[in-house]
Amino acid sequence: MGLPFRRGLAVRSDRRRHGRGFSPCLRLQTTYDPQPDKTDKGTWTINAHRAPFSALAWQITFDATTPVELLHDVHAELLDLYLEDRHSDQDRLFEDETAPHEAYAPLLARGWSHDVKTDGTQTFLTPEELGGVRHRYAISGSSGPAWRSWGGYPSEPHWTARFSIGTPTTLVAAFTASLISTEPLHRTVQDVPVHTRRALYLATTTVKQLHGNTPVAPPPPALVSGRTR
Repeated sequence: MGLPFRRGLAVRSDRRRHGRGFSPCLRLQTTYDPQPDKTDKGTWTINAHRAPFSALAWQITFDATTPVELLHDVHAELLDLYLEDRHSDQDRLFEDETAPHEAYAPLLARGWSHDVKTDGTQTFLTPEELGGVRHRYAISGSSGPAWRSWGGYPSEPHWTARFSIGTPTTLVAAFTASLISTEPLHRTVQDVPVHTRRALYLATTTVKQLHGNTPVAPPPPALVSGRTR
């Protein structure tokens, strides 16, 4: 199964064209619906089926405004699971045994707040409350997503990601690990929502100097995400 992204690809690339890709086994499908009639709207969807053309087993959806690095890292982990299952007798795409805490423990280690409710959900918020992850740990009789994440204020998120019941927790863990990554991100001012710009800081990109060559002036500072994407 091919990857729709590579790290460093422009955030807005290919957001006007509908795209669809299938794994060789036809059990996995990635689709992009751009919804051109709505500004900056659209949906990335990952569908998984236990057998080709059978009922949907699980689904992941991302708003088109979701940071490209998050989509890349989830698809990269999906490819790893696919290849691992293909060359072994495991079926982690549908029988994943990764514990839920592996997806949210790193958030707590980074200082995210934790709120547990009696309705069977627990919510994790960034220290600035400009992003969050909600986990439905009691899923009996529930039709909502098992995991939901957003960037920005909860009342007006800039993007939202949803992981249905049955989605391998390994993929959720890859998503949360990418979410709290401190690797600098290159962004233009136009790519950053106004209400989250105060959470950014500037980082200067360093250029490696080749031995014997004249030093090259470093590029200008780039906008870099703070604690969360």
